[in-house]
Amino acid sequence: MNDRHLRAGEFGAAAQLSPKALRLYAEQGLLLPAAVDPATGYRSYSVDQLPRARVIARLRRLGLPLARIGYLADLTPEARALELRGWLHTQRRLLDERAAGVEAAQGEGADDALTALVAVREVPATKVLCRSARITSSELPGLVEGGERDIRAHLRASGLPADGRRIVTFHELVTPDSEGLVEVAVACTGSLEPVADLAIRLVAAHAEAYLPVPASHEDLPLILRVYDAVEAWTDAGGVLCTGSPYEITPGTGGALFDVAYPV
Repeated sequence: MNDRHLRAGEFGAAAQLSPKALRLYAEQGLLLPAAVDPATGYRSYSVDQLPRARVIARLRRLGLPLARIGYLADLTPEARALELRGWLHTQRRLLDERAAGVEAAQGEGADDALTALVAVREVPATKVLCRSARITSSELPGLVEGGERDIRAHLRASGLPADGRRIVTFHELVTPDSEGLVEVAVACTGSLEPVADLAIRLVAAHAEAYLPVPASHEDLPLILRVYDAVEAWTDAGGVLCTGSPYEITPGTGGALFDVAYPV
């Protein structure tokens, strides 16, 4: 080899990449050999490729998928640092959510004091303007905040009151690792037209079992105890839940929001 090229083994040792990794990255187009001997098939790499190889090795140790590594490796160091800070922020949030789920799963059932606060009320037929999407739990705040903002803006643009209750319905389980269907809706009155991904639907009159959420239970993991309490109340009373749970904002009696199940 000349002084600007290294055999695959030498290059891998310098970049802390195994022969298997070098073959994989070549196949994926992440790190192509500078030359391949047509007679022997031996691969060689330019010394100038070492910085990229070391970046790829470090990104791989973070557990990033190869497609993401390829994108990041092509960025400037400044842009890559910005992307990685955003990724790290997301990973920390996901870890917090998983930790909250572990704490909740270790609980010994519903809180009797919370269960005692569950009540039932009748809900009249209500028209709502809504947005639905399949999301992970990390995407939930964006859906709720953006959905409510756009819905209320459309109501105001239609000359209608925009101060109705916000209702967030969890039609499916939402976790950091799996998507579920969630609907953000605002109760409304008057005549209006749907627009873009905002739909209009009528919620039939029904009864709901509900629990105003204490301020100390508004966030994970304790909010899960509120759901447990409502479910324990329905189970103990032989009450059948007829639909998906939802959160109503503002809540009852000064609570930020209520957790409710249709029954």
